Amino acid sequence: MARLNVNPTRMELKKLKARLTTAVRGHKLLKDKSDEMVRRFSLIIKENKRLRDEVEKELSETLRQFSVARSVTPAYRAETAFAMPSVALKAECGVKSVMGVEVPKIGLVNEKTTDGLPYAYPEITSEADYSVTKAAALLPKMLALAETEKTVRMLAEEIERNKRRVNALEYVMIPQLEETIKYIKSKLDENERAAVIRLMKVKNKADV
Repeated sequence: MARLNVNPTRMELKKLKARLTTAVRGHKLLKDKSDEMVRRFSLIIKENKRLRDEVEKELSETLRQFSVARSVTPAYRAETAFAMPSVALKAECGVKSVMGVEVPKIGLVNEKTTDGLPYAYPEITSEADYSVTKAAALLPKMLALAETEKTVRMLAEEIERNKRRVNALEYVMIPQLEETIKYIKSKLDENERAAVIRLMKVKNKADV
């Protein structure tokens, strides 16, 4: 491991020891944070999978129901009926913190449903009624799924960044500091021995 290019002085040694202490403490904190983030990430992943499975299952069922409704309803009536909104959603977008990472928070602050369905009942079959009702009920879950999937992506990126920081400290900075401290100590010991030898030589000459 290459050492840092510094002067081998006691002052520099003191500074490097302080940096090493800070680096070791920082490495431990980052490692603990990384472990906790991975734990929280696993929980959110499970929730995301649960939501996705539910949404995909209900969406598939809703689309199948729409296909049935279209097959038993005149095309012009089906297109007109399905183009009318049955639910008005008002979403509030904000952020929340997960282990220091700001992730999106989407909430339904207001949900208005029309009185009944947005078309005349005699014109459309019961299959269409069921399809529209299912689609309206699915919207909040799709919103929750979008929130969790974005959270998963953002946490994954932060975990990767944190992992790089941990590795940089563990495999680059801390070994460099330790190697440099070892070098400075060796140099200082060498200088001390040289100074002792010089003093002994001066003393020997003085005794002569």
